Amino acid sequence: MPLESRHLLGLESVPKKDIELILDTAVTFREIIDRPIKKVPTLQGKTVVNLFFESSTRTRISFELAEKRLSADVLNFTSSTSSLTKGETLKDTVRNIEAMKIDMVVIRHTAAGSPHYLTQLIESNVINAGDGSHEHPTQALLDMYTIKEKFGKLEGLNVCIIGDISHSRVAMSNIFGLLTVGANVAVCGPATMIPRHLEKLGVQVFHNLDDAIKFSDVLNILRIQLERGAASNFPSLREYSRFYGISKERLLKNKKDVLIMHPGPINRGVELSSDIADGSSSVILQQVTNGVAVRMAVLYLIGTRN
Repeated sequence: MPLESRHLLGLESVPKKDIELILDTAVTFREIIDRPIKKVPTLQGKTVVNLFFESSTRTRISFELAEKRLSADVLNFTSSTSSLTKGETLKDTVRNIEAMKIDMVVIRHTAAGSPHYLTQLIESNVINAGDGSHEHPTQALLDMYTIKEKFGKLEGLNVCIIGDISHSRVAMSNIFGLLTVGANVAVCGPATMIPRHLEKLGVQVFHNLDDAIKFSDVLNILRIQLERGAASNFPSLREYSRFYGISKERLLKNKKDVLIMHPGPINRGVELSSDIADGSSSVILQQVTNGVAVRMAVLYLIGTRN
């Protein structure tokens, strides 16, 4: 059964069956990337363009690796070396690229809504790799896959997202996706960093980290996004770490064994201590590995959809 949409723009309106289909398909691709020969011919003859208008390491490499392991032809676009620097509009840029007969576009952009705008301009399939503070659907899907891999389920689990919720596209995609599959979702952070509308979505809000830890089976810890002005929402990084940083002492104090996640990059000593980031409860590197499998699943399901 195919996905309901020919694009992946976010998880807000993606039905449960589609999320489950992506996660189930990712299991197969996760097995493939553990093989000695990791390449399959699934998207042979398809051309995918990675349009990244924002700096990225993990997401870009993960998508490119997923595309190449599916045998797609891959083109990477960098805005700093494109005609955009000469005054060309995004509209003209993408239309010219599509005129070269491409099949799929993976876009990362600082402006929320850019992937949706792209679907109105071109016929190619569009996958959102992060748009402003709006959504980052494949990151949420790989987070959900990693949780399910560890617990065997998502429904009924208590997942708390900690940190800079207001600026986080990862948080919003996780909230939408986890609620859809029946998980209990909470957020924790300073009041200045948590949108007021979240409780209306069915999200529990904590401002005390100890209460959040006691609630949780999973802690998904977000990076403080200094480039988006997040530091103006609290007195200092030291103060933030004191009240919302995850440390071994904090977890021992609450006598809680929780799964530790982080989308990266990590501000060590701010959001979490190194002994937690590198500890036995951390699945941060597994998230990175699983990200390739999940993105292979998304590319396959969208790229082969009739």
